[in-house]
Amino acid sequence: MTQSIVIQVGQCGNQIGCRFWDLCLREHACYSRNGIYDDAIGSFFRNTDSRSVDAFDVPRGVNKIQNLKARAILVDMEEGVVNELVQGYIGDIFDHKQLITDVSGSGNNWAVGNKVYGSRYREDITEQVRKAVEACDCLQCFFILHSMGGGTGSGLGTAILSILEDSFPEVHRFVTAVYPSKDDDVITSPYNSVLAMKELTDKADCVMPINNESLMNICNKIQHTLPPFDHMNNIVANMLLNMTSHCRFDGALNVDLNEIAMNLVPFPRLHYLVPSVAPLSISKDIGLQPRRLDQAFDDLFTPDHQLVSADPRNSLYLACALMARGKDVSMSDLRRNISRIAPNLNFVNWNKEGWKTGLCDLPPVGLPYSLLSLANNTCVGQAFSNLRLRFKKLYSRKAHLHHYEVVDDFERSCFEESLNSVTDLVKEYEEIERSSVRYKRTRDELEDEIPLSMNGENEDVIEM
Repeated sequence: MTQSIVIQVGQCGNQIGCRFWDLCLREHACYSRNGIYDDAIGSFFRNTDSRSVDAFDVPRGVNKIQNLKARAILVDMEEGVVNELVQGYIGDIFDHKQLITDVSGSGNNWAVGNKVYGSRYREDITEQVRKAVEACDCLQCFFILHSMGGGTGSGLGTAILSILEDSFPEVHRFVTAVYPSKDDDVITSPYNSVLAMKELTDKADCVMPINNESLMNICNKIQHTLPPFDHMNNIVANMLLNMTSHCRFDGALNVDLNEIAMNLVPFPRLHYLVPSVAPLSISKDIGLQPRRLDQAFDDLFTPDHQLVSADPRNSLYLACALMARGKDVSMSDLRRNISRIAPNLNFVNWNKEGWKTGLCDLPPVGLPYSLLSLANNTCVGQAFSNLRLRFKKLYSRKAHLHHYEVVDDFERSCFEESLNSVTDLVKEYEEIERSSVRYKRTRDELEDEIPLSMNGENEDVIEM
């Protein structure tokens, strides 16, 4: 069994990570009733007591954690959130030696997070990552959780991404990045996001972009009992739960995480995968009944169930992963629904059969099934174009630039380089769409030029 390491950066990354670990523990406690530390638990947890293989004691369905430590590194330059997590109800699963904190924060400034704290804590972060790697028998990938709008998440998060590329270049780097909404209260969030985008494009293997605006729209449409931000974190954590279920549990068709990067990323820079989940909430904390299975498959390919504000129906699919969980879901269900849905989706002409499917036997706790789609779709290009426009509105007025320029090792050229990187990325998505249109037009023209006799129509009948 392979293992993965989760690196949580900043307030957003740590809060999402905490929710992920909570749900992860619930699942393993539910499905590991014998309390034995096995390969499934070992994929994201390590046993710190070599004398015992016990993992859980589950009296009356309540988890009592024994000897488990999450394969996680918690990083934040404001110690308040991390302290709250380690003092909380699942705080014992975090190794206190793998917490990296400061007190002053990054001031919503990418340059401070990346240049100042990235340099100051580089050796410490590298050492903690090395220790986490040495505790793995077969390391599969890194998961980095962070936001794009703040200073620590965007700046230090991408600095850690650079450290991983330098120190462990052969290990895949999966990033879950939460993007700010257009009315974000951090005035410098467009700067931070665009500066971080260049690093994600150059150094990540797969990025799951999450849009705060989309999460908020989902929250507004669903009746729930959690506070808004808790519910938003719950949605993202459940997406990660579905994505990793295939390496945590057995299934009829398990998906290796590295296969996602191999099958869904035809071009190295175009590695942004649009996540979509159905049902939208899969925690028993929220009383949301799932719809019938076929309807849930349909929901995956609508904007309402996407975690990015974009419309995939009017854009081009380069590839798509469809992963299902549940005893009530079969391979025939997957095949039937793909055959039913695929004709309505616009796939690029050179990858019409670009589906990656997975089926895990065990559903989330409290529901009979759940579905996850990861689509490499050109619709993200429009989302990045909107972000670029917000950046240019600030940059054209030279607003707040002095906060960045006073940071050592930061130069104004970083703004230009990052803006050009996002612009080039948007152009690449647009060129793929244009190429597909040209291909379709050329094909239609060639078909029109074929003589009717070659199509077997209106041929003269020759009597023998």
